[in-house]
Amino acid sequence: MEFEIWWLLCIPVFFSLGWLAARVDINQLLAESRTLPRGYFNGLNFLLNEQPDKAIDAFIEIVKLDPETIDMHFALGNLFRRRGETERAIRVHQNLLLRPDLPQEQKIHAQYELGQDYLKAGLLDRAEETFTILLDTQYSAQARRALLEIYQREKEWPRAIEAAVALQESGAGGKQKEIAQFYCELAQDALVHTHPDIALPLLEKALHADRKNVRATLLMGDAHLANGDTENALLAWRRVEQQSVPHVALVAQRLMDGYRSVGRLQEGVNLLKSYLADASSIDLLEVVFKTVIELDGVDAANQLVSDELRRTPTLLGLDKLLEVRLMSAPPELRPELSMVKNLVHGYAQKLARYQCSHCGFKARQFYWQCPGCNQWETYPPRRTEELNVMS
Repeated sequence: MEFEIWWLLCIPVFFSLGWLAARVDINQLLAESRTLPRGYFNGLNFLLNEQPDKAIDAFIEIVKLDPETIDMHFALGNLFRRRGETERAIRVHQNLLLRPDLPQEQKIHAQYELGQDYLKAGLLDRAEETFTILLDTQYSAQARRALLEIYQREKEWPRAIEAAVALQESGAGGKQKEIAQFYCELAQDALVHTHPDIALPLLEKALHADRKNVRATLLMGDAHLANGDTENALLAWRRVEQQSVPHVALVAQRLMDGYRSVGRLQEGVNLLKSYLADASSIDLLEVVFKTVIELDGVDAANQLVSDELRRTPTLLGLDKLLEVRLMSAPPELRPELSMVKNLVHGYAQKLARYQCSHCGFKARQFYWQCPGCNQWETYPPRRTEELNVMS
C-alpha cells in the first residue's frame, strides 16, 4: 500500500517538471523570434502569397539593417534570379564570395548559386568556369549537369559526350540516349561537309551507346548513299523497322527514292504498304499515295486512301481522299469539291503538327531535340491528330 501512495505522490512532481521544461522551450523560442527583424516575417508572408516583388523589398531592408545575414543574401539572390534580374543576383552572390569571414561550406554554396546566375544570364563561359571549380565538391552532380547543358547550348558535342559519360559514371543516371544523339550531331555535321567516311564510325559509336537510336540508323543509310552504296543504304533504312515501327514514316521517302534509283520501285511500294498496315501514318500514306498514282493510277490510289481512312479516320486522311477524288471528278463537280477540299485542308494543316511529349511544344516538322525544352527524342513520329485518334 505504501508503494502505491509513493507513486501517486510522484505524479504531480513529474507533471511540474514537464511544465517547467515546456515553459523554458517556449520562452527560448520567443526570445529567438524577437531577435529576427520584422521584415523577415513580412518577406515570408509575401512569398507565401506569391508576391516576390514585395518579398524582395522586405529582404533588401533586412540586408541593409544586418549585412551579416548570410541566409538572407542567398534568399535575396535566388529571388532576383527567379524574377529574371540576373545582374542583381550576380552582385549579391559575388558580394558573399568577397566576404573573408564566410565559412567554406557557405562559400561553395555561393559559388554554385553564382554559376546558376551566369547560366540564367546566358554568360556560358563564366558559368562553365564556375561549375568546373565545383566538380570536386558536394555540388559535383549538379555541376556536371550544368556543364552538360552548357556544352549542348554551345554545340560542343565532343565535350558534351565527355560530360555525359562522366555524369553517367558518377552514378547520376543513364545518359545513353543523349550520348548517342551527340554522336549523331557530329555525324550529321560530317555528312553536311560531304565526309561520309568520317560519319560512319561516329554512327557506329552512337549505336553502341544506344542500339535503339533510330536517328543513327537513318543517318547511316544517308552515309552509305553518299558513298554511292545504295543497297547498303536500303539495308540500313530497313533496320529502322526493327528499332521502332512507328518511325518507319521518317525513312519512307528515302526508301522509295532508293528503290526507284535501283529500278525496283514496285518492291519499294509493297514494302511501304506492309509498313502502313502495321503502323498507320499520314506521312507514310503520303509517300505511298504518290507512288501508287504513278504506278497504278488514280483508282488504285483512291482505294488505298479509302481503306486507310476506314482503318484510321482522321481529318488528314479525309484531306488526302478529297485530293484523289478531285483528280477523277467530272468537270461540273470540281468547283464544289475543290471548295470542300480547300476547307478541309485548312483545318487539317492546323492538326498536322508534331508535339513534344515533355513540354507540349508543337511544330510542323519533326525534331530530334525539342526547340522548346531541349529534351531529346520527345517527339512521337505521328501527328497530333493521329495520336488522339489512336488513344
